[in-house]
Amino acid sequence: MSINTETFDKLIAVIGDEDTCVGFLLGGIGEVSDGEDRERNFFVVEQATTAAEIAACFTKFLKRPDIGIILINQIYADMIRPTVDAHLLPLPTVVEIPSKQQPYDASKDSVMKRAYGIINPPRRRH
Repeated sequence: MSINTETFDKLIAVIGDEDTCVGFLLGGIGEVSDGEDRERNFFVVEQATTAAEIAACFTKFLKRPDIGIILINQIYADMIRPTVDAHLLPLPTVVEIPSKQQPYDASKDSVMKRAYGIINPPRRRH
C-alpha cells in the first residue's frame, strides 16, 4: 500500500441493488460507525424503495466527510438524476455503475457528459 493510499482515509459508499452491495461488501468496503446511529456506507435499494429515500441517502453520503467515492447503480441514479447532476465537486466522486436490470449507458452518466464537454467543446460560429 502506498503512503498516499494510507493517508487518504476516505471510504467508498455504495447505493445499489442487493447483488451489487453484497459484491462490494465481500470485497471489503463495508463500514459501520461506532455510536448510537451506526451509520453504514452502503444502501441496499429494494423493490419498495422510493426515489425520495434514494435521494436522501445520496445527499447524506455527499455530506459525510469520510466518504471519497459514491458508487451508484445507474438505474437508481436515473431515478434521482437532477440530484446527481447537481453534484459538481470532485469529492466525493460519483461513479455510476451498471446493474443486472439495466446495462451502463454513458450518455446518461453525469461525469461522462462533463468529460465529453471538456474533450469536445462546442464549436463557435464565426
